[in-house]
Amino acid sequence: MIKGKVIGHVWSTKRVDPLPQGALLEVAVEGGGSVVAFDPLGCGEGEEVLITQGSVAAGYFEGTKAPVDALIVGSVDERT
Repeated sequence: MIKGKVIGHVWSTKRVDPLPQGALLEVAVEGGGSVVAFDPLGCGEGEEVLITQGSVAAGYFEGTKAPVDALIVGSVDERT
């Protein structure tokens, strides 16, 4: 799992049909760099999130083969 912080939205007026409703967010990941992740949770800019990638991300969507390689699976409320 990867920790990161949402730094913006990626707007797309055209999408492939199998992509479900949700947002595409740009996330700055710990250690440097960024990734565009699919967000089914409704996270906002500045929010710390947890991301999963690869087949686990794509497997989240039942009944469809969604072309998703990075998926936001959690929002970090606090660190202890």
